[in-house]
Amino acid sequence: MVPFDPKRAVKAGAGLALVAGLLGLPAVAATASTTQTAPHASPALAVADAQASLSSHGAALRATGSDAFTATGSSVDANGNRHVRFNRTFKGLPVLGGDVVVHSAANGQFSDASVGLQAPLNVSTSPKVTAQRAAELAAGGFAGKPASSSPALVVDATQESAALAWKVTVLGTASDNTPNRLTVLVDAQTGAIRNAEDTLRTFIARGKTKPGAATAVTPVATSGNGKGYQVGDVTIGVNSISGGYEMKDPNRGNGETRDALNKGDANGNTDPTVASSAAFTSTTTTFGDNTLNNRATVGVDAHFGIAATWDYYKNVIGRNGIKNDGVGVISYVHYYVNYGNAGWSDTCSCMIYGDGDVGSKPFTELDVAGHEMSHGVAAATAALGYSGDVGGINEANSDIMGTEVEFNANIPGDVPDYLIGEKIDINANGTPLRYMDKPSKDGRGSVDCWTTSTKNLDPHYSSGVGNHWYFLASQGSGASTVNGVSYNSPVCNSAPAVTGIGHTTAAKIWYRALSTYMTSTETYPMARKDTIKAANDLYGTGNGAECAGVKAAWLAVGVAVQTGEAACATGGTGTNTVTVTNPGAKTGTVGTAASLQISATDSASGATLTYSATGLPTGLSIASTTGLISGTPTTAGSYNVVVTVKDQTNASGTASFTWTINGTGGGCTAAQKVANGGFESGAASWTASSGVIDNGTSQPAHAGSYKAWLNGYGSSHTDTLTQSVTVPAGCSTYTLSFYVHIDTAETGTTAYDKLTVKVGTTTLATYSNANAAAGYVLKSFNLSAFAGQTVTLSFTGVEDSSLKTSFVIDDVALNVA
Repeated sequence: MVPFDPKRAVKAGAGLALVAGLLGLPAVAATASTTQTAPHASPALAVADAQASLSSHGAALRATGSDAFTATGSSVDANGNRHVRFNRTFKGLPVLGGDVVVHSAANGQFSDASVGLQAPLNVSTSPKVTAQRAAELAAGGFAGKPASSSPALVVDATQESAALAWKVTVLGTASDNTPNRLTVLVDAQTGAIRNAEDTLRTFIARGKTKPGAATAVTPVATSGNGKGYQVGDVTIGVNSISGGYEMKDPNRGNGETRDALNKGDANGNTDPTVASSAAFTSTTTTFGDNTLNNRATVGVDAHFGIAATWDYYKNVIGRNGIKNDGVGVISYVHYYVNYGNAGWSDTCSCMIYGDGDVGSKPFTELDVAGHEMSHGVAAATAALGYSGDVGGINEANSDIMGTEVEFNANIPGDVPDYLIGEKIDINANGTPLRYMDKPSKDGRGSVDCWTTSTKNLDPHYSSGVGNHWYFLASQGSGASTVNGVSYNSPVCNSAPAVTGIGHTTAAKIWYRALSTYMTSTETYPMARKDTIKAANDLYGTGNGAECAGVKAAWLAVGVAVQTGEAACATGGTGTNTVTVTNPGAKTGTVGTAASLQISATDSASGATLTYSATGLPTGLSIASTTGLISGTPTTAGSYNVVVTVKDQTNASGTASFTWTINGTGGGCTAAQKVANGGFESGAASWTASSGVIDNGTSQPAHAGSYKAWLNGYGSSHTDTLTQSVTVPAGCSTYTLSFYVHIDTAETGTTAYDKLTVKVGTTTLATYSNANAAAGYVLKSFNLSAFAGQTVTLSFTGVEDSSLKTSFVIDDVALNVA
């Protein structure tokens, strides 16, 4: 955290190593100049330059000498422009709604900032209400069975008037059996409740009664045959395990789907856990049978939803997973009994799906999956709040992106449409939960038009404004038919008719605004300005039709022209669209020539296309004029390839896929490649910190007498355990497995103590005190990407200064066959 000091000039590069460390980025040497002239700065350098500019732009940030800023993420555009997000503290206290995005030119020069704060802060930081009293007041408003609460002092700047507040997290179970994690803001001076939000994002609003009657995914390395209830027959990614397969997708961050066994979770008041569920396994690659008699059937729905959401964000948006970290999520199906909802939790990066109320269907619909996981994207980018206008924007973002997931998957079992939750039959009459063309048709309270009162609605209903904007921007106003479904979208306040720019374009503009400009306290008028900026960023080389469509759609939902909004940029020959055909995952062998023709089309006939690629296997290159990738790979490994195709108007399209290069060598002998994996020979073949490998009884082994016990000291401590392993080439399965037992004295779900598992420099998994469970849990990973290499398998446990956590490892194995 770097304090804001309006009297002190910050030299470029100052504190660069610290900033890089905070973001998990490599440190970059400081330069003598105050700006960076390279057109494409590294993320770490973008952060350093943005930090250097803070002290001289206090007015733009609405900052005082009591403010400090911590970088939380950065991005660099293709033209070199930088965007760095910061969280704010005031006199050492976190500021809710104080986040900013600093925008800089390619040379590092400050351009402007996205700021939600209305004015510089000036509040007392001495509370009159005690933490205990705040906890009592917060628990009093909990609708269900409260279990525990934890207050923390903050500055609440999410409302018009900032105030010192206790942020109280109340854990418990809601009346509908949803695991509740309610965040309540209690005024630290008066005891008044300023706001209350549930951090579990559910698909439908809670406590509401039903109204009266009113193309396949690219196969992964290990393909399964899914027979779902909502999605029909689809290809799913599965993982090979001893005796068969499990519903885990190694090609999509090890995203996993599990059976919640019609229970909640281990404790009844927190997120679901692996310990309170069961894996879906099969002796064949087939899961489900299209009926609800087979528990794996709805598991297929959810698992396909994980894949389709991952593929949309990666192939269309360019995002590598929900948090852009390459890590998949867990879905829990069969949650409770007759549970009529679905939800997303950021604390576990997981989803829950209910089987539905009596008379409705399971919530494992494709747009529900895309909807819920997009709450995770909203949290990882703009950290959108969940009350006022921003709550509706949060929900609209999930409906928009869930719809895009459905369009991108384009499967016969769920034909794309602009209806939300249509296959759940929530109303028991065949009608959907929400309508995007005219949200008020739901009869539940959704609104078509924005007013200053919209902020007072439940986010599921204030989302109508954003949903209506997206439909108008995509399809235009009036009557239309898409895939056999008829729509008729009105305009508000007698606004002019709207001509659509296409759903893919509208969604790309929305996502650009979300990830680059929106803040945690976004309003619909702010969203208008931010989507206009995004349209200019993405399509400013065209004739301005996209930007004009964005503006017209906002006017048609009641959001008028805003002071200071950008004009529509123009400057190209047209609004062409480039589409790149994704070739799917590829494999090759060191020393064997490879050839792959990339196919792309342009909406304009006769366009000239230029091809480029990043992440190609060593030894391969792409021809810029033909798109032919060729050469002879020289280095084994798994490569993440991104192909970009542009036309003469600078319109572009991309495709992302993996290319696995195996080492040379013929045949494969089935074997277990980890030496002394059960530690029964003590430290033989392992390199470990002192005391890690032992045969004591206070932490029993999984089998035998010895195991590896990392941490458990209750003080700042790091333990390591490593072994060099040769992964042979030519095998069809490579399964790394180990048993881990985690117990802890920590409380709550905050990850204080962590265990990181790596192969070479690749992180396979990170576990923490939040994953504590009774007994050992088997973990397994597909290491086919490392075929033909000698790698270091490492376990690193890091413990903080108080309350111990033990990570106990046993029976480590790498089985190849």
